[in-house]
Amino acid sequence: MNATISKTFHVAHPIADVWANITSPEKIVVCVPGASLTEMVDDDNFKGEVELKFGPVKAKYGGVISFLERDAASHSMKMKGSGTDVKGKGGADMLLDGLLTEKDGGTEVSVTMDVTVQGMLAQFGSRLVTDATTHVFDQFVSNFKNQLDGKDVKGALSAGAMMGSMIKGMFGGKS
Repeated sequence: MNATISKTFHVAHPIADVWANITSPEKIVVCVPGASLTEMVDDDNFKGEVELKFGPVKAKYGGVISFLERDAASHSMKMKGSGTDVKGKGGADMLLDGLLTEKDGGTEVSVTMDVTVQGMLAQFGSRLVTDATTHVFDQFVSNFKNQLDGKDVKGALSAGAMMGSMIKGMFGGKS
C-alpha cells in the first residue's frame, strides 16, 4: 500500500535556524509523535523506533533513517527510512524530499513523503493510512513550531484526534 503526502508550512524563524534544527536527528526526533532515537550510526545514518496506537491497533517499528542528500546551500534534503514491525507483522518504507525557502520574514518548509506500508497496517487501506499519516505529520508540524519557539513539545501521539481523523476517512468525510 502506497501513500504520498505533500505539505507546506511556514515558521517565523530564519532559514539558518530552521535548517540547523530540521537536519539534526537529536532535535527533530522529539517532534515526531511516538519516535525515539536509539543510535547515531554516523553523520548521515541513525536508528530509531516509532510507536503508534490508533484504536485497537498498536504498531511499533524499528528501523534506519538515512540522509541521502543534505545541501545547506540550497536548503534541500532527501531522506530514506526503512522499518520493520517489531512483531514481524509488516514494515514501512519512506522517501522524503524537503526544501526550505525564505518567505515573509521567516521560512517556508515544503515536504513530500512517499510511504509504503506492508503487513497489518496496510490492511486498513490507503485512505485510512493516508489520514493517519497526515495526522502524525500535522502533529509533527505543531511540535516543530513549538520547539523553534522554545515551547513544550508533545512526544506522544494525540490518539483521540487521530481516531477522529480516521473515522472521518472511513465514512468519506474530509479530514
